[in-house]
Amino acid sequence: MLTIGLTGGIGSGKSTVANVLTELGALVWDADQIGHAVYAPGTPARDELVAAFGSAIVGPDDKIDRKALGRIVFADTAALKRLNAIVHPRIFERMGAMVREARAAGERRLIVIEAAILIEAGWQNSVDEVWLVVTTHEHVIERVERDRQMTREQIEARIRAQLPEPERRKWADVVIANDGTLDELRSATTVIFEEARIRAAKQSC
Repeated sequence: MLTIGLTGGIGSGKSTVANVLTELGALVWDADQIGHAVYAPGTPARDELVAAFGSAIVGPDDKIDRKALGRIVFADTAALKRLNAIVHPRIFERMGAMVREARAAGERRLIVIEAAILIEAGWQNSVDEVWLVVTTHEHVIERVERDRQMTREQIEARIRAQLPEPERRKWADVVIANDGTLDELRSATTVIFEEARIRAAKQSC
């Protein structure tokens, strides 16, 4: 039984890899979605975020407006640190509980936690392997401009706020290059998945 931490920078294609892994039979959780629950209305984290960044980050539905929050924290390193201090420990605690509960219930599939900030948050030691999705700078710009309707300046700010790829590579057990077609990415991910299943089977023997 293996628990995989899947990470990569903005626009790298890690969510696409996560979708392929789901199709192949892995149990995939998105740390970002877990984060949404952590600071949902009525939670202590939500109240702490509003106290730290003001009511302007609250949307009409009383939920945290992630775009408004992003405009603040990705332009201010100190603000980003405040956000991380509030949210990261709670996401980490919830993810750990989810893995323990699943394994205790007999789950034997590969569990994959997709987390852009896996290494920045220090979560790499809580998984068995770190899989890193990488691509070129220009591919990042092209994909994010197309898919998220962000300006190049906004994308560059996000990239600067991230851990540099060479630092991520230091922690990676597996590197998945995403510079080709979707079919090529799916094929490479399938090979990596099957190799991981073999490693997991050997561990269980």
